[in-house]
Amino acid sequence: MPSLPIYVEIRIRGAMDELWRLTQTPHLHEQWDLRFSQIEYLARPDPAQPQRFLYATRIGLGMRIAGEGESVGENNGPAGRVSALKFWSDDPKSLIREGSGYWKYVPSEGGIQFLTRYDYRTRFGAPGRIIDRLLFRPVLGWATAWSFDRLRLWIERGIDPAASMQRSMIHAVARIAVALIWIYQGLVPKLLFMEQSGEIDTMRGFGLSTGHERAWLAVAGTIEFAFGLMFLIWWRARRLFLVNAVVMILLGIAAAVSTPNLFVEQFNPFTLNLAMVALSIVGWVAAKDLPTARNCLRREIKPNP
Repeated sequence: MPSLPIYVEIRIRGAMDELWRLTQTPHLHEQWDLRFSQIEYLARPDPAQPQRFLYATRIGLGMRIAGEGESVGENNGPAGRVSALKFWSDDPKSLIREGSGYWKYVPSEGGIQFLTRYDYRTRFGAPGRIIDRLLFRPVLGWATAWSFDRLRLWIERGIDPAASMQRSMIHAVARIAVALIWIYQGLVPKLLFMEQSGEIDTMRGFGLSTGHERAWLAVAGTIEFAFGLMFLIWWRARRLFLVNAVVMILLGIAAAVSTPNLFVEQFNPFTLNLAMVALSIVGWVAAKDLPTARNCLRREIKPNP
């Protein structure tokens, strides 16, 4: 069964000329499009001919994948604009051999429906098709949608694409760090090694010497583990950072009242809770107005016949 073409559509509240400029000017295009690190237009002696261009994508470790393409833009007046393109790569590292697609700019109430549809052929035979279907194509579709939303934020809110990328990375680091801390604290000292970790004595310090310390510890560990997972599952939930900050402050106060001797030990509740509160503040601030692929339509809706 052949893979479906990649389709992405987003509504952008902005002027047609501005959207056209940011998508058709190479040095501006490469600023918001995650798929390309370099786009270069070649000289075009005859304006009637398609615009040839070179593109490159950095893939890490100093390596990059290069290719070529050509595009033709059409202005259809009130009906909008279309930019059709073909692309190919002779780079042996490129999974894409050749492909084609288009961009459409359709005027709508208060903005523009900006959409793309493209498909390509892969190299490396059957293994290449399997990798494309299971991994490469879903990632490429997500990168297209994420980039479209980054472009939307640039036009609608004036958020520079570089700032969007920096904030997305800061948010990801803060969220993953908070999640892993909770997951580790719940899983390792409370669920896997409760006898050796000293957590049982800590619970007794809170006045929970009821003979069921291990059961209470297992419950607490499960809650902490689940709370950490929530940060990964609900990636866009900013309020989790606020909840985390409040919880850490309350736990710090409770520890100071019940077991103040803990605060003179290495890596004590004060240092851990302070770091978690700081991460929560950083994550809360960075999580505002981030690009997300969820703001895009990923399936083409065909009109009824």
